[in-house]
Amino acid sequence: MKCLVIILVFIAIQFVSCHKPDEGLAVSKIQKASKLATAEFTLNKAIVATKGKTFLWVIELNEAIFVANTQAIIKAGIDLEKLKKSDVEIDGTKIRIALPNVEILNFSYPIEKVVINESISEDAFMNKFSIKDYDNILEDAELKIRALIPYLGIEDATKQKTRVLLETLLHSLGYTEIYLEFKDGLVLDGVVTKPSASDSWISNEKK
Repeated sequence: MKCLVIILVFIAIQFVSCHKPDEGLAVSKIQKASKLATAEFTLNKAIVATKGKTFLWVIELNEAIFVANTQAIIKAGIDLEKLKKSDVEIDGTKIRIALPNVEILNFSYPIEKVVINESISEDAFMNKFSIKDYDNILEDAELKIRALIPYLGIEDATKQKTRVLLETLLHSLGYTEIYLEFKDGLVLDGVVTKPSASDSWISNEKK
């Protein structure tokens, strides 16, 4: 009888150990999912600029007007490859992960996305926009968009996408209790900015 009990206990231990999630596999899978823990957003911005000029410092010429629609493309994500061993705590089928900040991985403001409104834009007599004027207008618009990034809801949207991704992945590996801790603050140009506003101004998100 005693031998039978010992055998049953041994079988139970083997059964539990066989069904225990592989800790090393979990960390490896999480790090490999780094490229998937990203979100891409597009932000449309209309530009309106005018240029005044005087002739002989006295006569005011008609204003030149420039109107265009532009588009910024923003890619954000959480670099899961930055996870350290101390960031992951595993206890049986329970796992707790302290995740890095959401980062702006790429920002582009492509010139090919600039669409000039020909019906409104026009140069005036002896008062025209130069190439330098156009460059300055677009540079100013880009700086304004960059300044808005922390308030566009990008941080919250990226966290939510990462949460869904990791919970699905970890459930498939056998974890039943999953705790994900996100750091507050969005990393832009290497600097952690304040948390994003709850209201999202994002015009479109590519999933």
